[in-house]
Parts: sequence; C-alpha cells; structure tokens
Amino acid sequence: MDTTLSTPTTGPRLSHTEITNMASTYSHEWRAVCDKFNNAQDLSEVESRKDPENDPFRSKYKARELLREIYCSLKNFDVGENESVNDEADQRPTEQPVDGGMEESFGRGHCGDSPAGSRAAKLGAVEYYLGVNHVETEELSAGEEHLMNCMTLLEKCSISPENVSLFIQVRNQLGILWAGRDEIEKAQGFLETAEAMYIRYMKEDGQPPMDLTEFFVAEEEALPQQERTKRFEMAYTHTLYYLAQVYKNLEQYEKAGGYCHSTLQRQLEFNQFLPLEWAINAATLSQYYITKTLYMEGRHCLSAASVIADLAGEVPSEAAAQESEAEAEKRDQLRQKRAEIARCWIKYCLNLLQDAKKLLEDNIGELDMDRQAELRATRLKEEEEKERGRKSAVLFGSSDTFDSICGLEEKVSCVFPVDFEEARAIFLVGQTYVNQAKEYFEMDGHVTDHIEILQDHSALFKALAFFEEDLERRCKMHKRRVDMMEPICKDLNAQYYLLVCRQLQFELAETYYEMMDLKLAVANKQDDLDAHTVKKFNHLCSSSTKFYQMFLDSVRSPEGKWPEKLEDEVLRPALVAKFRVARLHSRLISSSKTIQLENLNRSLECYNFVVQYCKDNPEAKSAIETELELSEEMVSLLPLKINRLQANLASSN
Repeated sequence: MDTTLSTPTTGPRLSHTEITNMASTYSHEWRAVCDKFNNAQDLSEVESRKDPENDPFRSKYKARELLREIYCSLKNFDVGENESVNDEADQRPTEQPVDGGMEESFGRGHCGDSPAGSRAAKLGAVEYYLGVNHVETEELSAGEEHLMNCMTLLEKCSISPENVSLFIQVRNQLGILWAGRDEIEKAQGFLETAEAMYIRYMKEDGQPPMDLTEFFVAEEEALPQQERTKRFEMAYTHTLYYLAQVYKNLEQYEKAGGYCHSTLQRQLEFNQFLPLEWAINAATLSQYYITKTLYMEGRHCLSAASVIADLAGEVPSEAAAQESEAEAEKRDQLRQKRAEIARCWIKYCLNLLQDAKKLLEDNIGELDMDRQAELRATRLKEEEEKERGRKSAVLFGSSDTFDSICGLEEKVSCVFPVDFEEARAIFLVGQTYVNQAKEYFEMDGHVTDHIEILQDHSALFKALAFFEEDLERRCKMHKRRVDMMEPICKDLNAQYYLLVCRQLQFELAETYYEMMDLKLAVANKQDDLDAHTVKKFNHLCSSSTKFYQMFLDSVRSPEGKWPEKLEDEVLRPALVAKFRVARLHSRLISSSKTIQLENLNRSLECYNFVVQYCKDNPEAKSAIETELELSEEMVSLLPLKINRLQANLASSN
C-alpha cells in the first residue's frame, strides 16, 4: 500500500476560506447544512440518552434523517468555478474497496484541500456518520454499506491534513464491525491499514489534521490546533486498542500485550483516561507479563495501576455513604477496584515466589544448594541487562506520577529470591495486599472471592516455607495455612459450594500430609520417639486422611456409590487421594499388632483400588504414572508384610 502524501492531480489548490465557502452563492443553504449537522450530533450524543426504553433509538433515527438531508444538499452544491467534477464523483459509489493489502495504493487522487477533494471528504464524512448510526441501531449490514461507501469516496483523494482523520476512523469502525462478527482477520486488515496511515502521515506531514466535525463548521469555528491533535491522537489510540483485542483473539498474545501497553501509555500521555478504568486495565496487563515471567514489566504495570487509581480520590466514609446514594456508589466502586488491584499484586508476589521455587528445587522438591549458588551468581548479570532493557522500554507516567510509580516499584523486588530473607520480603508485600483485598471481599457477601484470597494467602505461606531450612519453623508455616482454611471448610455448605469445598478439602489434606512428612523427618533425627511425638505424628496422619476421605466422599453419588468412571476434572485428584490415604494408613504408629494389621489391610485396599481402576480404565494411567508404579509395587510387597504380621500375631496368641 502506497501511503505517500501526494500532490494534487487536477485543479488548483484553494485556501481554507475558499473551501469552506465553496458554495458561497448558497451561504444560507450551507449554514442550514451546518445547523442540521450540529442537530444530528446533538440527537446522537445527548438526546439519545433520554430516549424511553420502549423506543430506544428514537433520537438516532431523527439524526439519521438529518444526515440523509445533508447528503442530498451536498450533492446539489457546485464544486466551484475553477474545477469540474466528473460524473463518477457525482454518483453514490458502487464498487467498494477491499482494505488491508499493504500493496494497494490510496495516495493518488484529489488533494484534500481542493474543491473536489473537499467535496468527496464531506460526502464521505456523512457516509461515515450514517454508517455509525446504523451500527448503533443494530443494523449492521446497512452500517457496513455506508462505511464502505465512505472508503470508496476517499479512494478519489490523497491523504492530507483535511481527510486523514476520516481515513483512519472509518477503518476503526470497520475493524470493530468485523470483529463483532468474529471475522477477526478482516478486522485486522482494516486496523493495520489505519495504523500504517497514521505512521506515514506523522512521518511525512505531522501537522494537526482537521477533525471530522470540522467539515460542517464555518472557518471561525474551527478547532484550535491543540484540540485537533488531541482528537487525532485519540483516534489512533483507539486503533491500537482495537488491534490489541484483535491480536488477543488471534492468540498473538505478545503482540496484544505490546499494543495494550502502548494504548495505556498514550492514554496517560494525552490525558484521555478514567483513573479507575485505566488502573484496572494496567493491573490486568500485569497478569500477562507475570505469565511470561516478565516481572519487571509486571511490577511497573501494578505500580502505575496503584498510583493512577489514587487519582480517583479518597474513599467516602461510611457515614457519607449512608447519607448519599452517589457517595455510597463511589465508596463501593473505589473500594472494589482497589481491592481488585490488590489481588493482582498478590498474584505477582505469589508467582514470583513459585517461579523461584521451580528454579531452585531438586527432584524431591527440596532446595538445591548448587542451583541456589548458580542463580545467585547469574542474577547480577541478568539485572544489568534488565536495567538496560528498562531504559528502552515504554514506561508509564507523567511528570506528576512518574516519581510515585518508581517509589512504589522500589518497595518490592522483581528478581527471583534465592534465600529465605529475600523470599520473606516478597511474602510480606503479598500479605499486605491480602489484608487490603479482604477488607472489601469479606466472607459475608463475597464468599468465593474471599476464599480465593485465603487460598492465595495459604499458597504464599507454602511458597515461603520452601525457603525455610528449619523444619520445625517450616511446619509452623503450614500450621498457619491449616488455621486459616479449616474453619472455612467446616462452615461452608457443600450443596452450594461443592467445587470450593473440594479445593479446600484437598488442600487441607495436602497441608497435613506435608506436616506429617516434616514431622517424620524431624523424628528420624531422634534416637527414641517419645509419646508426645508419636501422638502428634498420628494426629497429622489422621487429619490428612480425614480430609482426603471427605474429598473422595464428595465424588460419590447421593446414594454413596463410587462412579464407574471418574470425571476428567477429578480423575487425578481422586486417584492421588486414594494413593496417599494408602500411604497414610501404613505410616500410622501403634504398639498394637492388631491395629497395625488393620492399618496395613486398609492401605493395601487403597493401593489395590488405584491399580484396579487403571486396569479397568487404561486411559487413566497417563494421569498418575508415578503413583500407579508405586501402587503396583506395594500391591506385591504389602501382602508379604501382612502375612508375616499375621503369623507373628498368631504365634503370640
């Protein structure tokens, strides 16, 4: 596509005054056209908000009739004494262009400030507004037709300050229209062309272009240069925003993230944003960066989100909210949005700790000292490279907010922690945001959200425990997890919150299981086990078994029957639960041989269940390969141990 800003091909260039007064002999008629346009705008943008529910498009339809009258009036005006217009320009376009091909040429034709160019642009603007009008009244085919008519009219013109906004905005609208029809690649073509037009225009001309509304005003009512720039840049910001959505739908997530980042930065730069909406979008973008382990970028987005959200003002007090409905609504919105941003901060801290754990753990899930030393050695070099990249990155903020954003960034690391102290610093930041989020998302009224925050808090403790070398202190961290989740699990009604109950049951079972393993590791260092240690160990085993069994019971039918085939979402958890219950029964400590025998038989029963289920359902094997292998081994070994114990028991009797 040739986007060169070319010189006119026909006729002399006229001044803006001459263009505006091209129908000077019809000055009264021209004023009437301008008045009709202003009335149409008022109907579309102001009066339509007051339309009744049973006639929601009344004002839009009235505006449409005025736009049609304007179109007819424009067709009746002479272009001017010094230039003739061929018959083609006087006809409503029939052949519609196909947009999106970069090789196509649209830069040759009437210059934008020539009478023919001005006339084509004015007709194109009316077609544009008619197209938008039809789209807004849910008449998409008619809207598309008018927008494509606008495109065809503009093909007669070269890009210039007089028409470049129209060139871009009609493509924005077509991009939205086709995206709404799930024709994402068509939308992509229009929007990428709009982007190319903006870039070429700014490179080759760059002066503030006319706005679409200025086609129908007198010269003395023309917008100031600053306002023209603002509106033009806003149109391009919309182009980038729509492209971000298109690339997301095409699963080009890296591109989508880049365009979203640019959109947010431009909104700040040109002061075209609502603080809370902007902040939520920036916080959402941070979650994309986190999934790509781009923690510096994620931290920057979240810091900016927190700072910009504060621009929305102070949260009204409860007393003020009780006296005014508007204050109550503002209070709720501010508290909710800031709590949502706090939840994004929790995810940031949690993922940073968890990703560090993955880098540092060995094949049994413990801290690998060699990897710790390697990460510590390479981290400094990586930080220097990141800092260089940061200087070339697009950063958020204006002169008023940049320092505040940087100050907030400095409060939390964006590098993987390598030891407990570094991990604890990140944990504490996450815990601060947990408390902030819980202030709004209380159990009363926000059950699911509140529990998800508790689960994230639990996960923060779990990730921190990995870095703790002292086994007793590590066990206490897991005890904190139990203390926050167990009361909720007991009070929650499984009839209404089955999925959440299952999650809590399984996590509590796992947490007690980890505590049992830690106590076992501590006990192995002792010469003799005292009664208190045995009691504590057995309590942990029994508690883990209890919650695994609660989870397994939730899978049964109301009549208590086990399903012949497990659903995919519970297949692995259920079989893992059976496997671990088997292991827990065999770990219980008892001086009674009878009880030992009972425990071993229960253990064998659970191992047998896992093996038999996989025989009956071979597709399940891939879900629990390791557990199945160990279960098969125990199914062959445990009977020998049980037989020996039975023989021992018989001889003693």
